[in-house]
Amino acid sequence: MAVTASPTDVLHSGLAESEPGGDFSSRAAAEAYVGKVCFKQGPPSLIGAELEWLTAQGEPSASRSRPSLRALADALGPHAPRSISPDSPAVPLPGGSRVTLEPGGQIELSSAPFGTAAELCERLRADTIRLRELLESRGIRTFSAAADAGRRPLRVLQLPRYRAMERSFAGIGPFGALMMCNTAATQVSVDAGADPVEIAARWNVLYAMGPALLAAFACSPDLHSAPPGDWASQRMRAWQRLDQLRTRPPVHDWADPIAGYARWVLDVPLLCVRPRIPASDPGAADWTAPPGATFADWLCGALDAEIGRRPDRDDLDYHLTTVFPPVRAAGHLEVRYLDAQPGDGWTVPVHAFDALLSGPGIVAEAQGLAAPTAAAWSEAARHGLADPQLRATAVALLELATAHAATPEAAKALAAAADRCRSGRPPAQGEHESGVLS
Repeated sequence: MAVTASPTDVLHSGLAESEPGGDFSSRAAAEAYVGKVCFKQGPPSLIGAELEWLTAQGEPSASRSRPSLRALADALGPHAPRSISPDSPAVPLPGGSRVTLEPGGQIELSSAPFGTAAELCERLRADTIRLRELLESRGIRTFSAAADAGRRPLRVLQLPRYRAMERSFAGIGPFGALMMCNTAATQVSVDAGADPVEIAARWNVLYAMGPALLAAFACSPDLHSAPPGDWASQRMRAWQRLDQLRTRPPVHDWADPIAGYARWVLDVPLLCVRPRIPASDPGAADWTAPPGATFADWLCGALDAEIGRRPDRDDLDYHLTTVFPPVRAAGHLEVRYLDAQPGDGWTVPVHAFDALLSGPGIVAEAQGLAAPTAAAWSEAARHGLADPQLRATAVALLELATAHAATPEAAKALAAAADRCRSGRPPAQGEHESGVLS
């Protein structure tokens, strides 16, 4: 299974322990299903990435408008996602990457999976160039910025999922709209592992390294409409604050990540409930979930009066796409805690994860190096490399990655990143970049 296939695609490939027709006989059956489809077992060999950019339309000196959906669909042609062009064939770009759109008009490339980080970077870089060419044909510009500093959050993608998400997060505070519309990330995806022991080691090290690597690649100090405060990663601040039950799993309590993740997912509140309505009228029904109700509540019958039916496999598959932890299990493991990087800087974390996960001994060494800062998520988002302990851990991890890089070019880039972190500098905007919206 492709490491960067969408969570829904991955989940539909699993085998459910459920009743005929897809209904689960018990919570235990649902948890077993989650464990099977979220942690695909096999020798780890593939790596992929997802890149996001902010977008704007019009002349750089005169317009900061978000592009219209029509302009995006026209620019992308057969590559347009069906979220904006329902009849599109959604053909991948020549390098295998698929194009998707985020609620605020951010554009995203999801790579195909590759056996080496070098091939991934080469193919994804080529697709990035092609995407930019397509968008510029309709006057749409992309920005390598992890947070939109110049525009208020505005949702342009009018799908029931995002309407329900916006309503749900609005009751918590401003960070839901900011996350949805004004942030962009670099994500790296890796295989889960060959067996439960290896899966646990890889899962645990990805979480343990998270705060230090978040700090190492934090580059979003400004975010329009954010509450006052100095933060190295306003993007991660938004994720941490929007809905903690959905974004902060208690991984420190999980001796078995597979079982722990399955339990956690079922106890996360429902973000929305997809109605069973005729496909000809998808916008007619209400997607609102009962406030505070979890998937487990729905499963056991506590929501029979409100929803009128029990959940099936499709409902659980969808629920799994509405949890947003720093590392998400979707058959493979999605690392979601990195800011979008300036220019081609996204290649550096790709090479870092490739090296740090390249063997059990290296994983164990990285786990030990990361241990002192493994719980410092808030400190990493707020202070970044200004925190001495986080800076030291980031340098140590990048030096370890340098020592085990797959190519001389990767080693050179990782060594430069370690030197940058040692001096406390965030990733720098490349000289050929368009800059941030302001």
